[in-house]
Amino acid sequence: MPTCDLTHPLDETTTVYPGDPAVERTPSATHDADGYRVTELRLGTHTGTHLDAPSHTEPDGKSLDAFDPGTFAFDARVVDCSESEARETIGPEAVPDDADIEMLVFRTGWDDHWGTDRYYDHPYLASETAAACAERGYHVGIDALSPDPSPSATGSEAGEEPGGVPAHRELLGSDLLVLENLTALGDPPARFELRAYPLALAADGSPVRAVAVW
Repeated sequence: MPTCDLTHPLDETTTVYPGDPAVERTPSATHDADGYRVTELRLGTHTGTHLDAPSHTEPDGKSLDAFDPGTFAFDARVVDCSESEARETIGPEAVPDDADIEMLVFRTGWDDHWGTDRYYDHPYLASETAAACAERGYHVGIDALSPDPSPSATGSEAGEEPGGVPAHRELLGSDLLVLENLTALGDPPARFELRAYPLALAADGSPVRAVAVW
């Protein structure tokens, strides 16, 4: 059964949303001092390749623990938006009407810019695009920092961007999940099973190990 890892590694170089905590790893126990090794981790619930739960933006939204574990194995379909330019809006015409899928994954190609300032200038979904996904009951994945525009790291190419997180609100407000910071979406076929299991947390989000299986 072929598989493909769609996950960015978690380390001190991991790109995080502006204002979120950076990844920190500190030795808590060592072989020399204690005879075994334990590492203390500090990171946010929306670090690296991760899932957003509805409670991320919705005050009364579900936390991840409210979803059955089977929810996190998605019948997925990739939509190729890799021709999109920096901060270009992806319109609703990109959304197929496909009753056989559970997650629509937007491949922007922006994972090529991971670890650089340009990563923040990713394409993003129009609110109408997210609404079309929500209407069809699709969870959404993307190989970018967010389905909404992110603050620019440099101010370049930023222009006048919409405020707020309308794509998040459309999706999470419909009890759907958002999977962010995917990578290598050109490797699996257009349709595959996407397994992205979060930590067993009553939380608004969690890092995942996202794997394509076909």
